[in-house]
Amino acid sequence: MERFPEREDDSWFSDEQIGAVARADDTDTLRSPIPTSMVSNGEYLPFAQTEKQKQIEARLTDIAEHASRKLGISRRRFLATSGGMAAAFVAMNDVFGRFFDVDPVEMFEPAAAAEVGPPRDLFVFDGQLHMIRDNNTRSGVTLRAVSQGPGPASAGVGITRNPYNPMGFPDELGNPWTAWTDKLGQRPNVQSEYTLVQFVKDVFLDSQVTVGHLTNAPLGLFTPTGESEPRRPHVLKELLDVENLTGFQTAAVRDFINGIAGSQRVLAHGQVFPGKFNLDYMQQQIDQFHPDSWKGYTSAYCAKDNDDPRQEMTRWRLDDEKVAYPTYELIKKNRRELATRPAFFNIAIHKGLSTSNPDDPAVQNPSLGTPDDIPKAARDWPEFNFIIFHASWAPQFFGKPSLDAIKAGRTRNGVPDLQWTTQMAQDCANLPNVYTELGSTFGATATAWPTVCAHLIGQILKYWGQDRLVFGTDSVWYGSPQWQIEALWRFQIPEEMAKKYGYPMLTNDIKRKILGLNGAKLFKLKASAPASAGGLYKPVPANLQTMIPDTLKRRLADEPGYRGYTELLPDDNLSRLKSDYAEAGGLRENKRYGWVRRA
Repeated sequence: MERFPEREDDSWFSDEQIGAVARADDTDTLRSPIPTSMVSNGEYLPFAQTEKQKQIEARLTDIAEHASRKLGISRRRFLATSGGMAAAFVAMNDVFGRFFDVDPVEMFEPAAAAEVGPPRDLFVFDGQLHMIRDNNTRSGVTLRAVSQGPGPASAGVGITRNPYNPMGFPDELGNPWTAWTDKLGQRPNVQSEYTLVQFVKDVFLDSQVTVGHLTNAPLGLFTPTGESEPRRPHVLKELLDVENLTGFQTAAVRDFINGIAGSQRVLAHGQVFPGKFNLDYMQQQIDQFHPDSWKGYTSAYCAKDNDDPRQEMTRWRLDDEKVAYPTYELIKKNRRELATRPAFFNIAIHKGLSTSNPDDPAVQNPSLGTPDDIPKAARDWPEFNFIIFHASWAPQFFGKPSLDAIKAGRTRNGVPDLQWTTQMAQDCANLPNVYTELGSTFGATATAWPTVCAHLIGQILKYWGQDRLVFGTDSVWYGSPQWQIEALWRFQIPEEMAKKYGYPMLTNDIKRKILGLNGAKLFKLKASAPASAGGLYKPVPANLQTMIPDTLKRRLADEPGYRGYTELLPDDNLSRLKSDYAEAGGLRENKRYGWVRRA
């Protein structure tokens, strides 16, 4: 007789561990649209439900019971609607404080939910976007795993615990590793998620981004041919070989997307490689592909002031008159580029998100991410705009040090001292040519560390006003930018916090500035209505895969031939089936398959 597998057979748990877990589909009687406990696929033990999660679940249960009775439908059906999603936000606000803009009327009127979400006429400028060349084998997977949380997608690339929280400290939800968004789910964490076709789909087909700035990252060590141990690069070619995307490739993508759209949808960064030895390459970038603006990493080994091929490239400071200033002078001498690239004097700089322990005294220097070198450089070069990426937030995508400072009352001039954002906001308050950007920082804090997020945005607005904060998502590391656009549009600074520390409230006018208008002004763009066939910004064709020229394929592959891209099927049978399903009244089940820790 055929033996059907027992429930214990579809996991990797030991006999002892199996007694500590239960099936999620058997025990989850609420079916919340936002999970209120961790669900494991059987490859790892789930964390127990935290006290905060218990409170959210109890509050949501109570809200859903009352709302469903008023609507005359079952609780489960209610929680599968937009009203159920609104109820989950209401419950989270009740437990954590008012961090998300949700009106209880949304629970009863679907049209109200659309009114509270991002408006259709929103101009969105995403100041920090990433993709990779085809032969890249690792870039992005760690960042995607951090944002997806534990599960089969992360385990599939060998990541089974939060890589930026080795001690297992809890976040504000009580978990050592919380998914930033449920929009990614457990989508396979593979390299095709970060290449050209998926990039265009995520950014221009699946989000409200009007114009995006494609950037590049000169990070990483170089492994010479025939050797197993990586080392710091000695010359530019070694550095370029390990980048996720070079400046030339970035510009090629820009020109292709703008060409098929028939409008300017993408800007491209040139790469800042400081030092007299690198000046020729800087000039080559200007002459050959005309960067829209610049991107630099003081924490990267990319500066060199001599021509010795045996000597390693070094980290650098913005205010180093010997290493950095000749590079600024070169950019200034090419001011003719401003006629066609009006943002040519914008220099974006990676700060914060330290790759080392920010509490280590040895890390407290500008070459590793502190903002100490910004004021002098900004004063010495007033013709340039310095855009500080990641808001100079120090921790490695983990908010515990910032939350500890808030709880312990550690302040800097009267506000909680968030490494190194508070220092930057205060030290650069009177420097009108210093801006900051939210890439990764907002995504990492908005859901798992909402208190930290509110203080961080509040401090920038308090000291700089509402015109110098630029939106950026660091996508497509974290999937489509849309979830971050929606989260920022709903995010609020709690009124009590704002009054106590003098933070402005996040009005819709301020959110419009952050999400797009500030970027439009800084990069000399017209803040026109979103993309439309007859507008200033034209839609990107959904069938772009058929338009990719062989020259671009070869450039992104860095080798002869073409590795291929994932097919886009925007109008296939499944798309039509989905439409029929919605018209027939189909609703999501909010059902989770896997294991939860027993109470």
